Amino acid sequence: MTWIGLKPLTTLLIAFLHPFYVSVIDINHNDKEASLEISVRTFTTDLETRLENEYHVKLDLGDPKQKAKAEEYINLYVQKRLALTTNGVKGKMDFIGFEIQKESTWSYFEIKNVKQLKQLDVFCEILFGIDPQQINIIHAKASGQKKSYELTAPKNKTTFSF
Repeated sequence: MTWIGLKPLTTLLIAFLHPFYVSVIDINHNDKEASLEISVRTFTTDLETRLENEYHVKLDLGDPKQKAKAEEYINLYVQKRLALTTNGVKGKMDFIGFEIQKESTWSYFEIKNVKQLKQLDVFCEILFGIDPQQINIIHAKASGQKKSYELTAPKNKTTFSF
């Protein structure tokens, strides 16, 4: 009976000692707008750490006074660490903005003029360098199909066919 009471505490302790290093990238082909809509979800503290390590800038992403500077560095970082090629053509990602939701930061991008999506090549090193067990989960949706793939460091590339 005592073990049942300790099990949630033990699970919590293990999770605390072995944190997860995960980002989620959602890529949606919008037929109507002929574009790719991209959202990148990271833990805010992990993103702040990467920005500090990469650009030697200390940011509080939740501070409204630092919003413009945060947008600049998030855009620089994601553009460097995420590249999408659609149907053999490297896409130009336009930064839309970011928002904080609880402990996560959502960053939004768009690639215009993608009328049809048959093949999507993804290069992703989001948060690589924080922990050797970083996982980037990629979800791609096009033509009514949703596909997912998990990139575990050092693997940084995958391809989706629709």
